[in-house]
Amino acid sequence: MEVTTHRGTGPLQQVIEIGPHRILTDVAPQFGGEASGPEPHDILAAALAACTTLTVNLYAKRKGYALDEVRVGIRHGQEGAAYALHRTIHYIGQLSDDEKARLTEVANKCPVHKTLSGQINITTEAN
Repeated sequence: MEVTTHRGTGPLQQVIEIGPHRILTDVAPQFGGEASGPEPHDILAAALAACTTLTVNLYAKRKGYALDEVRVGIRHGQEGAAYALHRTIHYIGQLSDDEKARLTEVANKCPVHKTLSGQINITTEAN
């Protein structure tokens, strides 16, 4: 799947197209934008949160765990030389401590987590 972007209607607004889906991204007014959508780093954090909840829900369903809901929060920002993502997971349901621990192990193996934790190669072509 290819993701494309192009200028939106605001001074710095961008339209992200992912297949048939469209998402706006922007920056805050203090940076020249209009805050008409999440900033790009927010979308990155959202990808980790969404992948975590999807992966945990799929695993819990397959194992028959009494997981009613999983909520994930991501705090993110620059910390020294590194960009940091701090994830908090809240499991809602009748789960044992062992089941919660296993779900956390599974969360750490979600595809986006693995991608962000591994080596990433970016190639650029310009024309």
